[in-house]
Amino acid sequence: MRIGVLTHIRFPVCQPFAGGLEAFTHDVTLGLRARGHAVTLFAKGGSAVELQAVAVPDEDACRHPSLSSAYVAEHHAYLKLMQQIDDYGFDVIFNNSLHYVPVTMASLIRTPMLTVLHTPPFFEMTNALRGDRQTGRFSTPSAANARQWREVVPHCTVIPNGIDLRGWQPTGAVGEHALWFGRLVSDKGAHLAIDAARQAGIPLRLAGQAVDDAYFKAQIQPRLGPGVHYLGHLQRPELAAELASAAVALVTPCWDEPFGLVVAEALACGTPVAAFDRGAMADLISEEVGCLVPPNDVAALARAMIVARGKSRQACRARAETLWDHDLMLDRYETLLADVAARHA
Repeated sequence: MRIGVLTHIRFPVCQPFAGGLEAFTHDVTLGLRARGHAVTLFAKGGSAVELQAVAVPDEDACRHPSLSSAYVAEHHAYLKLMQQIDDYGFDVIFNNSLHYVPVTMASLIRTPMLTVLHTPPFFEMTNALRGDRQTGRFSTPSAANARQWREVVPHCTVIPNGIDLRGWQPTGAVGEHALWFGRLVSDKGAHLAIDAARQAGIPLRLAGQAVDDAYFKAQIQPRLGPGVHYLGHLQRPELAAELASAAVALVTPCWDEPFGLVVAEALACGTPVAAFDRGAMADLISEEVGCLVPPNDVAALARAMIVARGKSRQACRARAETLWDHDLMLDRYETLLADVAARHA
C-alpha cells in the first residue's frame, strides 16, 4: 500500500521523544515501511533522518488577534497539506494528527482516511465530526477512549498501542526507588507522584521533558531535593534502563488518559505500576501487575506504591508480551488500513 501518515506538528518526531504520540509515529512509520509498504510521513521539520519525513511548514498568514499564532499556524499548515494530499496518489491516509482540519476536509478529498483518536473528545474535533460531515474510518487505542467518543463516533475500532519489546526488557538488578516518567505538564501529575513518594518514604526519580516551564518552576522544582531526583529528558535506552531498575513505576494522570504507553513500557521492563484510576488505566493494569487508586488521592497512591512493588515482575513482563507487542499492533493496523483502502477502491 501507499500510505500517507499524518501526525501533529508541534514537535519533531525524534529522540528523545516529546511524548507518546511521537514514539508511536516513529515506530509505526518504520514498522509499516519494513513490511514493504510505501510510507510517507508528514511531520515537523527536524524529525529523525531515518523517517525521511516531508516537512510540514508553519504557515503564519491570516493571523487573527483573538487567536494564538501557534493555533493559526497549525490550522494553515494542515489546510495547505490537505489541499495537496490527493496529488501524492496514496491508497490510504493514516491520520494521527490530533487536529480538526484533516477530519473536516476528509469529505473533500478523494483519498480514503483512517483517523486514530489518540485523545478524549475535545470541542474542535467533536464539532468537525458531527452530522453528515463525518467521513472516513476511526480507531482508538483503548476501550475506555472508545466509550468517551461513542456519542460522536459510534463505530470505532479498538487497536491497543504496541511497543518494541526488544527495547523494553527486564535487566535483573532492581533498586529500592520509584520512577515517574513522561511530559512534565500539569495533566500528567508529576507533582502528585512526588508527594506520594515522600509520604511512602520511597526515593523517586523523575524523567521527562519540561514542556511547561511555568509548571516545572512552580510545582516540580520546589519539590526536588533529598529523595527526589530529576534525571532530565532521556533517550529510549537510558529510560528503559532506569525503568528496569525501579521497584515501581508511578502513573498519575490528571486527565482521562486515552492509553498510557508509560504503563506498557514499565510492565515490559518487569516493573509494577501504581496509578490513578483515570481513562484507560483500568484497561491496562490488572491486579497481578499493579495497583489502581482514586484519581488525585495522594495518600492512597503512597500506600499503593508499597503494595505494587511486591507484585510479580515476571507477570508484568508476561502481560506486556501478551497485549502490547509491536508486531501485533502492526498486524491490526495493516489489516484495517487495507480494508479502508479497499472499500474506497
